[in-house]
Amino acid sequence: MFRYKQVMVIRKDLKLSKGKMAVQVAHGAVTAALKVQKEKPEWFKAWFHEGQKKVVVKAENERELFELKAHAEKLGIPTALIRDAGLTEIPPGTITCLAVGPAPEELVDKVTGHLKLV
Repeated sequence: MFRYKQVMVIRKDLKLSKGKMAVQVAHGAVTAALKVQKEKPEWFKAWFHEGQKKVVVKAENERELFELKAHAEKLGIPTALIRDAGLTEIPPGTITCLAVGPAPEELVDKVTGHLKLV
């Protein structure tokens, strides 16, 4: 049974290739996990030791990512926005992904529970 999870929210409107999407999600997972390790070490330890549950969902666009980010931060959940370097498929600085948590599952679900899986 998982009590903590991390959710990566990827933008649908960018129509990223599967490989590009995987890399952006990986950037988000690592960046947010390190942030949580520093800011909420008890959350990080619990999440890490119970198996590091991760879920990937989709948002419509950049605006929705910012709305989700604000909601998460209002609840005290660390987040990470990922901006692409622009070396392959999309322009430099494009925001591709929002990572939420790892954090207690019931908090994360208040932010991302309504989103569909990728």
